[in-house]
Amino acid sequence: MNTPSHFYSEEKSALEKESAQLKKKSINLSIFRFGVFLATGFLIYLTFGKYPDVFIIAFLGILLFAFLVVKHINLQKKRAIIKAKISINTTEIDVLNRKFHQLESGKEFVNPMHYYSNDIDLFGVGSFFQYLNRSVTAEGKKLLANTFTENKTDGIVEKQNTIKELATKVKWRQHFGALASLITTKDTSGFIVSWIQNYKIVLPKVLGIVQIVFSIASLTIIGLVSFGIVPFSILVIWFFIGLFITGAFVKKTSNLYADTDKVRETFKQYHVLLNEIENENFTSKVLVEKQQIINSETKKASAIFKEFSRVLDAFDQRNNVVISVVGNGLFLTEIRTATNVEKWISKYKHTVDKWFSVVAFFDAQNSLANFHFNHTKFVFPEITSDKEVVKATNLGHPLLDATKRIDNNFTIHKEEFFIVTGANMAGKSTFLRTISLSIVMANCGLPVCAENFKYAPIKLITSMRTTDSLTEDESYFYSELKRLKFIVDEIKTTDYFIVLDEILKGTNSKDKAIGSKKFVEKLTKSKSTGIIATHDVSLCELENEFTDIKNYYFDAEISNNELSFDYTLKNGICKNMNASFLLQKMEIV
Repeated sequence: MNTPSHFYSEEKSALEKESAQLKKKSINLSIFRFGVFLATGFLIYLTFGKYPDVFIIAFLGILLFAFLVVKHINLQKKRAIIKAKISINTTEIDVLNRKFHQLESGKEFVNPMHYYSNDIDLFGVGSFFQYLNRSVTAEGKKLLANTFTENKTDGIVEKQNTIKELATKVKWRQHFGALASLITTKDTSGFIVSWIQNYKIVLPKVLGIVQIVFSIASLTIIGLVSFGIVPFSILVIWFFIGLFITGAFVKKTSNLYADTDKVRETFKQYHVLLNEIENENFTSKVLVEKQQIINSETKKASAIFKEFSRVLDAFDQRNNVVISVVGNGLFLTEIRTATNVEKWISKYKHTVDKWFSVVAFFDAQNSLANFHFNHTKFVFPEITSDKEVVKATNLGHPLLDATKRIDNNFTIHKEEFFIVTGANMAGKSTFLRTISLSIVMANCGLPVCAENFKYAPIKLITSMRTTDSLTEDESYFYSELKRLKFIVDEIKTTDYFIVLDEILKGTNSKDKAIGSKKFVEKLTKSKSTGIIATHDVSLCELENEFTDIKNYYFDAEISNNELSFDYTLKNGICKNMNASFLLQKMEIV
C-alpha cells in the first residue's frame, strides 16, 4: 500500500538523485564557462590588431559566456526549488513520526478572549496549528489561522470538496510551496496592497507624451549629428536640457523609487505563484472561482505582475551612473519609468488586493489539503439537519498517537446537555478538547479523527482555561465570571455548542456547587447544547430534574496499589475518585 509516508520517502529519494545530477551539471557548466572565458581571452590575444577578426571573436565569446551565465542561473534556480521540495518531504516524514514541535507554533494567534481558541490547544507549542500548518507566506499563515477561528458553519460541503481536490494534487502543492518558500522579501502583501491603494499620482500625465516627443527629438538630433548636418554642440545642449527636465522631477521620482524598491522583489516572485494557479486545472466550485479572479482582466494576473516587475527592474537602473545619466539626458528614462509605474498603479489598484488574496488562499488551503492527504483514515463529516448535532463512531483526538489512542463513540442531540464526571487524569479534559476540535475541523471542511461522523453544523464556544490578569488587576474568579457572562450573552441570539470544564473553580466548594448548578440550569432552560466536565457529582442530580441533561463519566481503577484508566466514556456517575490515592502514592501526604 502506497501510504503517505512511503510516498514522501520515495519522493525525497527521487529529488535527492535529481539534485545530485543538477549539482554535477552545475559544476561541469562552471568549468566549461571558465574554459570559454580563457579561450576567448587567448583568441583575442592572438588576433589582437586584426580587424574584424578580433571583434567577431570577442562578440561570439562574450555572447557564449553570457548564454552560459544565464543557463547557470536557471540551473541554480532549479536546484533551489528541488532543495525546497526535499525539505518539504523531510518535514512531512518527521510530522508523520510525530516530530513537529520545531515548526511554527502560531503562538501569535493565541487570544484568551476568543470563542474557543485559547481552550483547545489550537495555537502554541504542541498545538493543532503547529501540526497542520504548512503555509509559506505571511498572509497564508494568517488566513489559515483565521480559518480555524472564524467559527462559521456555512459552505462546509464546498470546503470539503476544495480540500479533497487539492489533496490529490500533492506534487502541484509541493511545487507551489517550494516556489513560495523562495520568496525573500520581508514586506507583506498587506503592506504592498495598502501602499498601492493609497498611492496618489504625483507626476503630470502630460509627462508621458513629453518623454516620447523628447526621445524622438533626441534620435533625430543624433542622426543629424552623425551625418554632419548639425554640430555636436547641439546634441550637448539638448543633453543638458534632458538632464534639467529630469532634475525638475527628481524629488518625486526618487520618492517613488524608494517605495517601489521595497515591493520589486515581491512582484517578481509572486507572478510565478500566480502562474502556477492559472495553469492548473481545477473542478471544485471554490477553486474555479478563485482561478477566475486572477483571470478577470484582459491579461492574466501573472503576466501583469511580471510586466510590473520588469518596469520596476528598469527603475532600478537609476543606480547605474552611466546608464542613468545618458538615459535621462537623451531619453528621460527615469520619467518614463516613473510614469509607467503610476499608469500601472492607476490601472490595477482596484484589483491587486484580490490577486494577493488568491495566493494567500491557496497557500492556506494547501495546508488543509496536506492534512487530508496525510490522514487517509480520517473521515469527512456527513452534513445533516437532524436533531443529532454530533453522532460519532470511534472519535479520537488527531494529535494523539494512533497506536495508543482510545477512541469513543459519542452522540448528542440538539438541546441536550451532558455532565461528565471522572477521576483526575481519567480523560475528561482530553475528551472535551476532542469534541471541540472535531467541531472546529468539521466547520473548516476538514476530515475528523473518527470512523463515522454525522454533523449538524453549529458554532462552538468554550470556557476551559480562564486565567487571572495582573495587568488589569483582575482575579481568577472575576475573569471566569466575565467568560461565563460572555457565553450567556452570545447564546441569546445564536446557537452554540458549549463546552465547559470545571467552572467556578475560584470559589469555595459549597458556593461552587450552588453556582454551577444554577448556571447549568440556565443553559438547559435556554435550550443550549453542550458538555460540562466536573468533579462535583452533586451536579449530576440535575438529570433527575431535566430530561435533556444526561450523566456520563470516565472511570479510574485501583488494583494492587496501582492506578489504571481505560479512557472510555460511560453512562452514569463516577464513583471512584483518586486524589487521596495519588497524594499517598507520590508520598506527598
